[in-house]
Amino acid sequence: MSLALRRAPRMRVAEFLEVIRDRPDEERWELLDGEAVLAPPPFERHQLIVTNLAMALYPLARARGGRSLIGFGLLNDEIDDCAPVADVVVRCGPLLPGGHARDPIVVAEVLSPATLHIDRGRKAEFYQSLRTLRTYLIVDQDEARVEVWSRGDGPDWSLRVLGLNDAIPLPDLGGEVPIAALYHGIPL
Repeated sequence: MSLALRRAPRMRVAEFLEVIRDRPDEERWELLDGEAVLAPPPFERHQLIVTNLAMALYPLARARGGRSLIGFGLLNDEIDDCAPVADVVVRCGPLLPGGHARDPIVVAEVLSPATLHIDRGRKAEFYQSLRTLRTYLIVDQDEARVEVWSRGDGPDWSLRVLGLNDAIPLPDLGGEVPIAALYHGIPL
């Protein structure tokens, strides 16, 4: 005799957005590979890096008519089972009515031990599928190290790994962000 395990069907973006519509703002829900996932609250170190990065990006984004947003969701019309929430998103254009965008220019994730494999795996794949995205940052929280994934107008991505004395080049925002600014107030 054999047993078959029944797996719940994969949730789609429209259903996911309906399910989380009335959830409290402090709950950070993501849809990853068709599964709704509630992220645990991040540590203060993580949040300080996120805040430092968003503040460093803000003047560059504002000069281009955009803004830097913390904990903002992303959608892709071509991928219907994934709606991740990035640590930092830079986007331009009019304000959106909800908490998800389809048009980021820069996306950043600050690595946490619990999300390391997702940030480098499924989320990275998703982010790099977004047509408007030009830069994806993976920021280490334990050492001054930033992976800068970037692309021009073509489909190919390039990787640079930068350290404390470097600056993140952001040509689409017309400037750069010193990596030391991300770690301000954080012992390394």
